Amino acid sequence: MHRDHPEVFPERYAAGVPEGGRALRIGLGGPVGSGKTATVAALCRALRDRLRIGVVTNDIYTREDADFLLRQAVLPPERITAVETGACPHTAIRDDISANLEAVEELEEAVGPLDLVLVESGGDNLTATFSRGLVDAQIFVIDVAGGDDIPRKGGPGVTTADLLVVNKTDLAPHVGADLARMARDAVAQRGTLPVVFTSVRAAGGIDPVTAWVGERLAAWSTAHA
Repeated sequence: MHRDHPEVFPERYAAGVPEGGRALRIGLGGPVGSGKTATVAALCRALRDRLRIGVVTNDIYTREDADFLLRQAVLPPERITAVETGACPHTAIRDDISANLEAVEELEEAVGPLDLVLVESGGDNLTATFSRGLVDAQIFVIDVAGGDDIPRKGGPGVTTADLLVVNKTDLAPHVGADLARMARDAVAQRGTLPVVFTSVRAAGGIDPVTAWVGERLAAWSTAHA
């Protein structure tokens, strides 16, 4: 985790799951342009008719990702909020997570009970990971156009995320990417941790990610029944 001190959160965040439960929180990280926001949008469209979903986006100085989701009308506008980190995205999702925790809690308080909150990191490199004090599970999104050597390069995002999404598979023929090699390298880096290959903008492209989220929700509901 690249820190020499334990995570200490304000008292309001230290009490654990509040009475009545809280939403499952899933973080999405990955390099710039890999398709994180498109993945969030596709998940919202696929799940919004049966789940109460909220989204918190992170950008350094803007609300660009939140504004994109609002323009796409993937959720009611009151369920989408943004954090301007003002610094490296690592800071707001892994080290000083207080702004994101506050945004998540204020969102749930404002719109009522939610089933799922998606926390999207600002675009970062292969070392981006979420604090377990912020999210319950994390997805790391890379894309084929970024190079078919990315899984082999590893890094905490690739090797430790609960789900690795290799996005934009439709571009593989155009950029000379070897999907079979990417799959082998991903398994070598991740062992038994799951990997899905998809193009989230294509019809049904989000289905493998939606299925994984459904499994996490089922386990969450059972554990907090």
